[in-house]
Amino acid sequence: MKLLNAIFTLLIALSTTMTPATAAAENYPYRSDALWVTVPDHADWLYKTGENATIDVQLLHYGQPASGATVTYTLGDDMLPDDRKETVRLDENGKATINIGTMAKPGFRDLRMTATLGGNKTAHHIKVGFSPERLEAFVREPKDFSQFWDKAVTEDKKFPLQYTSEPVEKYSTDKMSCQLIKLQLNPEGRCMYAYLFIPKGDDRYPAVLCPPGAGVKTIKEPLRHRYYGEGGMIRCEIEIHGCHPELSEEEFAQLRNEKGKYLEFGLESPEGYYMKDVYLGCRRFLDLLTSLPEWDGKNLFTQGGSQGGALAITTAALDERVNGCAANHPALSDMTGYLSDKTGGYPHHFRKNRNDATPEKIRTLEYYDVVNFARHLKCPIRMTWGFNDNTCPPTTSYEVYNVITSPKEALITPVNEHWTSDNTEYGHYLWLKEHCK
Repeated sequence: MKLLNAIFTLLIALSTTMTPATAAAENYPYRSDALWVTVPDHADWLYKTGENATIDVQLLHYGQPASGATVTYTLGDDMLPDDRKETVRLDENGKATINIGTMAKPGFRDLRMTATLGGNKTAHHIKVGFSPERLEAFVREPKDFSQFWDKAVTEDKKFPLQYTSEPVEKYSTDKMSCQLIKLQLNPEGRCMYAYLFIPKGDDRYPAVLCPPGAGVKTIKEPLRHRYYGEGGMIRCEIEIHGCHPELSEEEFAQLRNEKGKYLEFGLESPEGYYMKDVYLGCRRFLDLLTSLPEWDGKNLFTQGGSQGGALAITTAALDERVNGCAANHPALSDMTGYLSDKTGGYPHHFRKNRNDATPEKIRTLEYYDVVNFARHLKCPIRMTWGFNDNTCPPTTSYEVYNVITSPKEALITPVNEHWTSDNTEYGHYLWLKEHCK
C-alpha cells in the first residue's frame, strides 16, 4: 500500500494544464525538475483523533535523490494558518521522516514543505485526516429553511417554461445531436444557456443535468463527457449567468469584471441574493428535461463538480423527481466555517476579515449552504473528493457527506487537489446508469 500511495502522490507534480497528447510526448512529471514523494504511515491517510501520524518524504531532483537538501516545513489545520515551523535535512537517498503529531478533535492537518534546488524553490503539501467521519459543520439550518425554499419553488413554477433552441453542428456527432438552449428564468428577463445533448435514435433516455463550476466563463469542454449522449443518456451542460457560450474571451473578460464577485451580490438578504435565481434556474432546467419527448419519463439525475457539485446537490434536494446525484468536492459548503475555529468552504467568505460577517450575511448564507440542503436529500448520491484540495477543502466535503441520510457512497481520492480524473468522471456515468429504474 505504501508503494501505491507513493505512485498516487506522484500525480501532484503533474501539471493540471497538460493535455493527453502532451502527456504522451513529455517526460513525467511534466517539465518539472523536482518530484516529491510523500507517504503517510497509514495507507488511507486517515487516523483516529489522538493517533500519531508520520510522513515519509522523498525529494528527487532530475530524478536523482536531493541528498542533503534542507526542507522547511510548516504545519497547520486545514486551510488555517501555520502553527509549527521546522526544518529537516534529507539523507543520502533524499529522504526524511516527519512526525506531524495528532489532533484532539476531528479535522485535517496540512504538512506544507518547501526546498531550494539549483537556486529554484519547489513546494509540496499533504493533508491527512483525523476521525473526519465525526466532523460537523458550523453552519446552522434556519427553522424555516424548508418553508423558504418551498415557497420559492412554488412562486417560480408560476412562470411558464420558456426557451429557445438551435442546432449546434460542431458538437453533434453521428450518435448524438447538440442544441444550444436559452432558458428564460423569470419575467424580468434573466436567462441561462445550455448545450443539450440528445442521443440519436427512436428510444427514450434518462436525463442528466450538469451545472458548472465557479466563475464567469463559457460552457467548458462540452464534449468532455460525450459518452453520455453517445451512450444513451440526455445530458444538459449549463451556465448560470446568462452568458452566451460563443462570446469572445474579450467579452467574457468584461463580464468577469462586472460579475466576478457574484457570490457576494445581495448577501444582505436571502430574497435578494444572486444565487436564488441560480438555484431556482437549475431546478427549472429539470422542467425542460422532463418536457422532452426523448426523456424516458423515469430517470432524472444531477452531476457536477465544485460549484457544479454544490448545485447538483441543491437541485436534487429541491426536486424529488431527481433519483440520483453525483457530486465532486462540493463548493458552497459550511460557508461560515471561518467564524468558528475551522476552515470554511468555497468561496471562503470571512477568511480574511471576520468583520465582514454581519448578522444579515450570516443569515443569508444559512439558506444557501449545501450542508443544509444535503440534510434533505432523498435520492442516492455518489460523492468524491481529495484531501489535498485547497479550493473545496476535505473538511467541508466530509461535513456534507456526514449529514446525508439517503443511500450514499464515497470515492475518496486522498492525493487529489481540485481536480478529478477522466476515469473518475466516467465512473459517475456508470454509477448513474446503474441507478436507472
